Amino acid sequence: MRLEGALAAGIAALGLDLDAAAQSKLLAYVALLDKWNHTYNLTAIRDPERMLTHHLLDALVTLAHLPQTRALRLIDVGSGGGLPGVPLAIVRPDWHITLLDSKQKKTTFLRQVAAELRLRHVAVATSRVEDYAPEVPFDVAISRAFAELAPFVAGARHLVRLGGHLVAMKGAYPQGELAALPEGVRVVAVPALHVPGLDGARHLVIVQANGQSR
Repeated sequence: MRLEGALAAGIAALGLDLDAAAQSKLLAYVALLDKWNHTYNLTAIRDPERMLTHHLLDALVTLAHLPQTRALRLIDVGSGGGLPGVPLAIVRPDWHITLLDSKQKKTTFLRQVAAELRLRHVAVATSRVEDYAPEVPFDVAISRAFAELAPFVAGARHLVRLGGHLVAMKGAYPQGELAALPEGVRVVAVPALHVPGLDGARHLVIVQANGQSR
């Protein structure tokens, strides 16, 4: 009950309107992450309450800054334990979401999550980002796994359509990383994020790919 109340309060603070089924799936995802973490070391966070704030709400806070188009095609690059892709998939069942990671054990977990939570609109791929070639380009590539912004943009820009967006989840305002961005991308916005229950700076870097590169 404590997790349920904390999740409901966090969702309300973010201004999201999620039904009981979506909230139940979010909690089920935390339970799976906690269970598999003992064997697969998916996250350094061991406490389910901290997983809720540092993972679930941290992922959901990005939603307001993503395109609200139905049937949006989004890829989570370096998804790891499914962040931010799984929470986004739970609250946006009308989107087509691919979870990409190079480590087999992590994609094994992600396939289990998609099966148990019945996320039929979610695909899982095991590949390095630079080697992955989607049949249809994505509208958005998002990641919080890359330590630096430039390698993410350089590695993932071929995944998105012309005019699509690459979105990086960061901590403090990444002034130096922005200056190191490659040519052919345009910074659209760098909004500050406020995650309920989470101290510390959070930002989202949104860039538009004006051309593709391999």
